[in-house]
Amino acid sequence: MHFQISGLPLSPFAPLFAMSDHELARHDALRVIADRRPGFPCRISLQDAEIGERLILLNYEHLAVASPYRSRHAIYVREAAVEARLDLDQVPEQLRSRLLSIRAFDDSGMMKAAEVAPGTALEHVIGQLLAAPDVTYLHIHNAKPGCYAARVDRA
Repeated sequence: MHFQISGLPLSPFAPLFAMSDHELARHDALRVIADRRPGFPCRISLQDAEIGERLILLNYEHLAVASPYRSRHAIYVREAAVEARLDLDQVPEQLRSRLLSIRAFDDSGMMKAAEVAPGTALEHVIGQLLAAPDVTYLHIHNAKPGCYAARVDRA
């Protein structure tokens, strides 16, 4: 079964980089500088920031559904981010190097299954979870900090 991993669109986040630190704070956001690599995973480019790169750390509602699983968490967005354009079945290196939590959801935003796996096993886990007929999409999270990483859809 083929799949498509996608990051977030850039447009909702682009205005944040023109904001002052005070304005960012009113949006529960913070400007940061990457001081290690990996460690600052951008949710738009699906790449880790280079040391010295500027990012915005903000709270983002990644599962805006009318269900008990509605969810938001902190994410990083690189100032120099370009939207990820992945090929079918392509797993970005950013996900390969991490322990991941993969959560399967139906059309109503109800969680149907979940797995924890190293990024090196992601294709296998995606295939298993998307094989269930009641699963519509997957959300990938970094298992340790819990932050949203990417979405997976059948292709």
